[in-house]
Amino acid sequence: MNAMGVRWTAEQVLALAPDDASRRAGSELGTAGPWSGTGRGEGAVWGVCGGSGGRSYETAVDLTAPAYTCGCPSRKLPCKHALGLLLLQASDVTAVTDDTPPEWVALWLAKRREEGAGSVTRPAGTGTSGTVADPEAARRRAERRAARITAGAQELEQRLTDLLRGGLATAEQSGYGLWEETAARMVDAQAPGLAGRVRELGAIPGSGPGWPVRLLEECALTHLLDRAWLAADRLPAGFATTVRTRVGLTVPADGVPVRDHWLVLAQYDTADARLTTRRVWLHGVTTGRTAFLLSFGAAGRAPGLALPVGALLDGELTPHAGAARLRAEPGEHFVPVDAPVSPPPGGPVGAALDAYGRALSEDPWLESWPVTLRQVVPARAEYGWQLADADGREALPLTPAAQNRPGLWRLVALSGGAPLTVFGECGHRGFTPLAAWSAEAPAETVPLI
Repeated sequence: MNAMGVRWTAEQVLALAPDDASRRAGSELGTAGPWSGTGRGEGAVWGVCGGSGGRSYETAVDLTAPAYTCGCPSRKLPCKHALGLLLLQASDVTAVTDDTPPEWVALWLAKRREEGAGSVTRPAGTGTSGTVADPEAARRRAERRAARITAGAQELEQRLTDLLRGGLATAEQSGYGLWEETAARMVDAQAPGLAGRVRELGAIPGSGPGWPVRLLEECALTHLLDRAWLAADRLPAGFATTVRTRVGLTVPADGVPVRDHWLVLAQYDTADARLTTRRVWLHGVTTGRTAFLLSFGAAGRAPGLALPVGALLDGELTPHAGAARLRAEPGEHFVPVDAPVSPPPGGPVGAALDAYGRALSEDPWLESWPVTLRQVVPARAEYGWQLADADGREALPLTPAAQNRPGLWRLVALSGGAPLTVFGECGHRGFTPLAAWSAEAPAETVPLI
C-alpha cells in the first residue's frame, strides 16, 4: 500500500518531537487556521504555514523515511511546522487531501530519492569522493589504535589494583578528580567504552547506602572487560566482537538484511554534555525479531532519525555483528503499511528473567535486555512500584528512573487493576516499561517514555 494509505495518530506524531517545547508549539499549529496549500501524494504530505510578521513557511514531510523540509530557521528536527502539519493530517481528514505535489515538493522528493538511489549503488569501499580506500593503510591504523587501547587497558588494570590494595574506602576520600583523569587517559587511548566505565566508577563512591558493594561489582566488570580485551585473540569470534564493541570500537552492520513489517515499540533519547543518543526499538511481525536503531545528535540537538511509536513499517534492517546482534541499520525507506497490529509475543516475569540471564552469558556487561511481559499488573510494594504476574507468582521491580516518570501513571491508569502486555528493558536495576497494550485495545501501542 502507498505510504499515504496510513494516517499517523496524534500520539504517534507527538512521539517524533525532539522536546516538550516542540510538542507544545506543534500542537498549536495542528489546526487548519494557519495552513494553506495542503495536500498529500507520492508518499508525502505538504503545506504552507503562515507565521508572524506576514512570513510563511513551506513545509513537507516524506513519510517513507520519515524526513522533513521547512523554510523556517529552526534547527530542531522535526520542527514545529512539520509536527503541526502531521497533527493536522491526523486530526482532520478533510484538511489534507490527495493531490499532485507542487513543484517545490516534487523537486525535494526527487532530490531525496535520487540521493538515496546513489547511496545504494555506490561501490563498496569508496568514500564520498569516489576514491577507493587503501586497505593497507586502514589495517595499519587499526593496529595502532588496538595498541593504544591495549596500553590503556593495562593502565586501567593498574588503577584498579591500586584501588583494591588501598581499600575501597579510599575512593570516597580521593574524590572524583582521579577518576576523571583516568577517564581522560582512556579517551587518549581511543577507548571511549573504557572511559565511560571509569566515569561510572567515579560516580559511585558516596552515592548512597551500599556504595562499596556497587563499586566492587563495577570494578569486577571493568576488570573482566580489560582482561577480555587483552585476550581477545583467544576468544570465540562473536564474544570477541562484543568485547571490541564494549571498549568502544565501531562494529560494522555486516549481517544478512532482514525484510519485515516492523512495529515501532518505543523511542527515547539519552544525553550527556557531548552527545544526544536516540534509541528506537522495533519488532518484526513475521520474523519475531527484536532490534534497535541508534542515531546521534550534537549536545542539545535531536538526532535525525525519528519513527512514530505504534506505526507498522515495511522495511529492511541490517544487523550489526556481535553476540546479541540486536543493533541494526535501517534501509533507505520505511513505508507505513495498513495491517492489523498486535503486541510482540511475551511471557511471565520468570521467562523475562530467564531471557536476561541467557543474554548475560553472552555479554556480561549488558545493562538490560528487551522483553515483553504478558498478563502483568502494576502494583505498589514497600520498595516502590513493580509489575507482578496476574496470578501473583513473581514480580519485577521498576527501575528508580521509571518510578519517577509520568509514564508510570499512564501505565497504572491504562491497567486500572487489569492485566496488561508491557514491553520494556529488563536489567539488574529492575524493569523499565517503554510501551503497553490493554486487553480492550490490543492494537493500540501506548508509549510510556
